[in-house]
Amino acid sequence: MKQLKISSFLLFLAMFFVLAGCTNEQDAMSAKPANETKATNNETTVDKTAATSSEEAAIPEKLKQPVKIAAIMQMSIGTFSSQYIAGVKEQVQKFGGEVQIYNADNDLTKMASYVETAITQNVDAILLDHGRADALEGPVKKAVEKGIPVVAFDNDLNIPGVTVIDQDDYSLAWKTLKTLAEDLNGEGKIVTIWVGGFTPMERRHVIYDAFKKRYPNIKEVAKFGTASANTALDTQTQMEAILKKYPNKGDIDAVFATWDEFAKGATRAIEQAGRTEIKVYSIDLSDEDLQMIQKSNSPWVATTATDPAEVGRVQVRFAYQKIAGEKTPNIYSLEPHLVKRADLPDKQISMGELSQYIPSWGQSNIAISPWMKTLEAQVSQK
Repeated sequence: MKQLKISSFLLFLAMFFVLAGCTNEQDAMSAKPANETKATNNETTVDKTAATSSEEAAIPEKLKQPVKIAAIMQMSIGTFSSQYIAGVKEQVQKFGGEVQIYNADNDLTKMASYVETAITQNVDAILLDHGRADALEGPVKKAVEKGIPVVAFDNDLNIPGVTVIDQDDYSLAWKTLKTLAEDLNGEGKIVTIWVGGFTPMERRHVIYDAFKKRYPNIKEVAKFGTASANTALDTQTQMEAILKKYPNKGDIDAVFATWDEFAKGATRAIEQAGRTEIKVYSIDLSDEDLQMIQKSNSPWVATTATDPAEVGRVQVRFAYQKIAGEKTPNIYSLEPHLVKRADLPDKQISMGELSQYIPSWGQSNIAISPWMKTLEAQVSQK
């Protein structure tokens, strides 16, 4: 068995991206207008003025009256989505605004129509959760032309004036896959759970393709995945069939789940079959996931994630900055964190306590302007 050569993989990965030309983010950067700012989590061009903020900072004229926000989701499935929505609502409420949530039930045509509805209602800003440019580009351009700020999350839009944030899906996938490879010492048999048709999933798959080339001794024995109204339950049923097909210890060493809903279903199937020698590695995290990961003898051993509530809060803050007329980046990637069961305490914890064990968890301090503290204080006094 070979020692893992991480530096070699990083060199390969860099060459892979250059040759494949597969990063929409690079296109967005090169196409930015002169009055826009670009940034990622490692850059300093995002307006992080919280450190010099003053409680007396004047509230921008456009925000002296409550604003109306439309939050349009491709779908709302699982605890990640519910915690993301909670973050959006929490931040809007602190700013004294109103938010209307629209769930397109994984229908991109319906999602586009909701954008049209928001434009007709003359909302002050539009938030997009997932979706694809081929379905949304037209109505989003119409919103921008009408002067309605748009901030998208996990979307492949590349429209001047639209800020697109994400969880850095390349890093999400790589950190999890690296951990899997290290635990297997570069050799083993895995099941991959993935579904196409979603921008973050497509990005994660880019890294998975590179991973397979880097670790040829880690073999994929099965691959499946379906996004539905009952994703976790459907995944459990599918994983049960896989376990019957590969009934012996050693037939499967690990599962790579590209979404926590997939991981929940796979974990339950593995536990019920008594096959806890099979370890689960995933992407995304919620309170429900933490309970499963911390369960005694759980096969779910690692995940890489950002705080979904903080994603929602950041998206709202960018929208308010746009309403105020401030410059915002074309793209911004939140820093994901690897969460391993071995790093967690014996006692059950919640997402709110995770920062005690995972440094910098949920503490992005992104898109904060001095007047935001003033606005929150004014709202709290009403």
